[in-house]
Amino acid sequence: MITSFRLISYLEGISYLAILFVTMPLKYLFASPEPNKVIGMAHGFLFLAYIVFAFLIKPEKQWNNKTLGIVLLCSIIPFGTFWMDGRYLKS
Repeated sequence: MITSFRLISYLEGISYLAILFVTMPLKYLFASPEPNKVIGMAHGFLFLAYIVFAFLIKPEKQWNNKTLGIVLLCSIIPFGTFWMDGRYLKS
């Protein structure tokens, strides 16, 4: 389960960065919204999977509510999922 969560967190982080630094500039600077729709849909699915998996592995990793909150907060901070992986999953 943790291996799956690590994969989802990496993919979620990459999709978030792709939205911020690739598809949003394409959408607003070059009037090309199509990539944003595709990557945005994938990111939405990965974001929801990230949230669900965080709750599922909370008992396995014996996280308290504060740690779970930090893990969930990392999903909305750019590069947060990568930091979270190193801090809470590699042990």
